[in-house]
Amino acid sequence: MQDNAIAPAPAPFLVRIAAMIYESLLVTAVVFVASFIIIPVVGEMHAPWQRHLFQVYILGVLFAYFSAFWLRSGQTLAMKTWRIRLVQQNGDRLTFRQAVLRFFLALIGLLLAGIGFWWALVDRDRQFLHDRIVGTRLVRVPRKA
Repeated sequence: MQDNAIAPAPAPFLVRIAAMIYESLLVTAVVFVASFIIIPVVGEMHAPWQRHLFQVYILGVLFAYFSAFWLRSGQTLAMKTWRIRLVQQNGDRLTFRQAVLRFFLALIGLLLAGIGFWWALVDRDRQFLHDRIVGTRLVRVPRKA
């Protein structure tokens, strides 16, 4: 648990949006590479079961990407670049349960016209809706001296 006197500052909204834009480029590359692995196995994906299998596979790859970074250091590659860290409300690392909930709630919020992210504009602490529900927050990492 962190002392409130040295609690890190919340990451500004525009910095989080910039990190998300950069993250989308990285995730596109991850999905591109993951597709090269599965397409020779599944085939041309003409049948519905092939398309569903592909979608579940890509969802699993994305979950593995995000949860591995969140659980290990609290930062994806884009979050490191923009000096943002994902932590619990008390400053501790995320649990696996929180990573699962955050991933799927963020996905739902994104699919619903981004409502989970627009929520930050009206939230008293400028948190995304999935962070508010799961009990996590994005904080600014200080520059190294």
